[in-house]
Amino acid sequence: MKSKKNRTLLWVFGIILVAIISFIAYLFSTVTSPKIVYIPQGSVFKSISHLQKDGVNLHKIDAFILRFIGQPQQGWIEVKEPKMSRIGFLYYLTTAKAVSRAVTLIPGETTEIFLRQMAEELSLNNDKLHEAYEKHARLKEGNFVPETYSIPNEISEEKLIVHLLNESDKKMKKLAMRYHLDSESQKWLQIVTKSSVIQKEAASISDMPYVSSVIDNRIKKGMRLQMDGTLNYGEFSHQKVTAARIRTDKTPYNTYKNKGLPLYPVCNVSKEAIDAAINPAHTDYLYFVRGKNGEHVYSSYFSTHHKNIVNATK
Repeated sequence: MKSKKNRTLLWVFGIILVAIISFIAYLFSTVTSPKIVYIPQGSVFKSISHLQKDGVNLHKIDAFILRFIGQPQQGWIEVKEPKMSRIGFLYYLTTAKAVSRAVTLIPGETTEIFLRQMAEELSLNNDKLHEAYEKHARLKEGNFVPETYSIPNEISEEKLIVHLLNESDKKMKKLAMRYHLDSESQKWLQIVTKSSVIQKEAASISDMPYVSSVIDNRIKKGMRLQMDGTLNYGEFSHQKVTAARIRTDKTPYNTYKNKGLPLYPVCNVSKEAIDAAINPAHTDYLYFVRGKNGEHVYSSYFSTHHKNIVNATK
């Protein structure tokens, strides 16, 4: 009886010993990682899941191990060694952080200009940024949410684009949910498109609901919008719209020739522009012109609008 009990204890001890050795071996197994990884805000499990998508060979059990070690740093982390022991890599996540710089997307700016800006500031290849954007972006324009982004100094063009699109997509979904809408619906696309016209035309945030009302009023009356801002798309973001440009531009963005809104946004839009698009001021305005003080002067009749134009040019 005693011998049988001893054999059982030895068997249990052997299992425990094998488990301990296996666990130690697992802790010191090799983890292969990209040089730059991103840790999102949220739980440890979310961090591990995100790293798995980045190609790091981690498993769910690593989340439990990481919880005992500490809280991983959030944001971009520079991994000095492409191959590390598992325990070393998990510990590194709690202590290391990549050197990064801020890149700001201004509301109303086009993606063409923003990509060019990032190429210059981060020493990236402009053509590769465009290729990555065309590969991953859902729309030609209006995918990014304007704000300041923290970007690591060493990052590939494709990884940067995917990160910015993912972060913007999350923010856009939250915005759409505020208005009980789906951010991938046709209705939301129309709202963002209208917002982009408002963003280009408004003289200030307080001006946006009035520009929004003019857009609605002109569309209801079957009038063309005839707004210069719609021609400030892409590479033409900061160019003055001339009579010659209006005559020669044959794209759907030309609201002097085409009725209604453009088919797609003309720039990246702010939350304020979206709010104005959804909540326009209640007016009967059909026209506006920028006055001498930089603010718009509105009118409901062309005769009044013509007088306002004359006064603005005096």
